[in-house]
Amino acid sequence: MTRLNGKTAVITGGATGIGLAAAKRFIDEGAVVFIFGRRQDALDAAMADLGPNARVVKGSVSAEADLDRLYAAVKAERGTLDIVFANAGTGGPLQLGQITAQHINETFDTNVKGTIFTVQKALPLMGQGGSIILTGSSAGTTGAPAFSAYSASKAAVRNLARTWAEDLKGTGIRVNVLSPGATATELAKEALGVEGQKVFAAMTPLQRMADPAEIAAVAAFLASDDSSFMTASEVAVDGGLAQL
Repeated sequence: MTRLNGKTAVITGGATGIGLAAAKRFIDEGAVVFIFGRRQDALDAAMADLGPNARVVKGSVSAEADLDRLYAAVKAERGTLDIVFANAGTGGPLQLGQITAQHINETFDTNVKGTIFTVQKALPLMGQGGSIILTGSSAGTTGAPAFSAYSASKAAVRNLARTWAEDLKGTGIRVNVLSPGATATELAKEALGVEGQKVFAAMTPLQRMADPAEIAAVAAFLASDDSSFMTASEVAVDGGLAQL
């Protein structure tokens, strides 16, 4: 497929997991992809894996100056931008009663503030036909035990798409949310272990975790003109977890 032929994409959190899988899929479909992440070793590995249509920029979505460098690089080489996949995210467990201000700030700085500025700073480069994809989560719909801050941040991301679809009226730019469930990224597999993966797999009607490539396939759909009449929508790619 070449649905993204000639298009320019930015993927934050693009060096590993879902972001890396999406970068591979976008490139396979013809895009030039700028991946943005904090770890130089992961960026270097991703660049070696993705080939000549990948570009890497090191930085954090929590730092506006880093995002400015990212979009300056896009503008200098490509001039315009077609796709933003605001995928960078973080979150960890803390039970109610143990939640700290630092925990809340770290989660919301990346998942909410980082998403807002990732998109806002991209807009001057985008125009008619542009696609913005935000990474939500099944936890934003169902909640998740001990994940108060993370779940709340992903519920906020869902609302950002609704609000921005209104704000972007008349621009021809669409914004949608891609909400995965448990996904077998390298980080998740390491964190959960074999038994933990079985627990999460058992929670879905499909009785397994997602492969990152399955999430990437839906991201490519949302990035492409195949989803041209979709905006403010949430697409759940969660094996049915949040749908029952």
